[in-house]
Amino acid sequence: MKSLLKIIFVVVFIFGINQLKAETPQNYIYTSSGDLQKIEKLITQKDIGGVQIVYNWKSLETSKDIYDFSRIEKDLDYLTKLNRKLFIQLQDRFFEPEARYVPDYILNEKEYKGGLVPQFDNPGENKPIGNGWVTQQWNSAVQQRFQKLIGELAKKFDGKIQGINLPETAIDIDMKRDKTGFSCDKYFQAELDNLKFARSVFKKSYVLQYVNFFPCEWENDHKYMSRLFEFAKENNVGLGGPDIVPNKNAQMKNSYPFFNKYKGNLPLVAMAVQEPTLTYKNPKTKKPFTKEEFVEYAENYLGVNIIFWSVESPWLKNS
Repeated sequence: MKSLLKIIFVVVFIFGINQLKAETPQNYIYTSSGDLQKIEKLITQKDIGGVQIVYNWKSLETSKDIYDFSRIEKDLDYLTKLNRKLFIQLQDRFFEPEARYVPDYILNEKEYKGGLVPQFDNPGENKPIGNGWVTQQWNSAVQQRFQKLIGELAKKFDGKIQGINLPETAIDIDMKRDKTGFSCDKYFQAELDNLKFARSVFKKSYVLQYVNFFPCEWENDHKYMSRLFEFAKENNVGLGGPDIVPNKNAQMKNSYPFFNKYKGNLPLVAMAVQEPTLTYKNPKTKKPFTKEEFVEYAENYLGVNIIFWSVESPWLKNS
């Protein structure tokens, strides 16, 4: 009986993937929790398949081992009634100086060494704080707590949500002043370990890693990018990124060629068109990229199955 159920699940899962690929790229909207009712007209458009919502660590673990998933439950229930799917992004890095959205015990208890490190646009400059923060995933004590959160989410939502994605790999910290034990190799391995753990506990929903750049690496000179893509292929992991910018030079020196190389060989490729992405201009037209230009590049070069669109996207506003 168990073998039969396993076969049925595999068939259904493969059918779901094939159906997704047959209709690619699907349009999703990305937004914040609590904003769904405000954008219901956008969500219910016939060409929208679902919504990606960002949830930060602190909002889900309010104190040590005290979890509050009520926001996700409410959002999932709301979208299910609209026949739309939910993709959650679990956020452990933040892009504003005051944003320190990890549980207080991570910030204060000694073993976690402050829990966060500042991010800088230009590491090495004499700044009291950075312009954001990243969680010390290379600290095993911090990582264990983060993985415990992922495990709790899987117990509650595996098979109910479309998928979970871990945030972008790019970070900018002051390595010369770091006192947390950071190294680029440790960071890469920590990202891989978190992804492997997420895949082990989310057995039904998609697991997706956003990848754009790795610290210390350019043009795969540390083999981080190639190792991640091969790991994803071998472990049924999806990959994506926070920005679709056709032929952008920095991305072409890092993740984009690998998306092209592995096109059709990953279970899912999901990428975003966020607010900053909308400001980029096509060098040929000197105008912001159109929806058609984003989609053409996403589908034909990157092999994208789902696009997470900003609510500010002009085509949504004009629909």
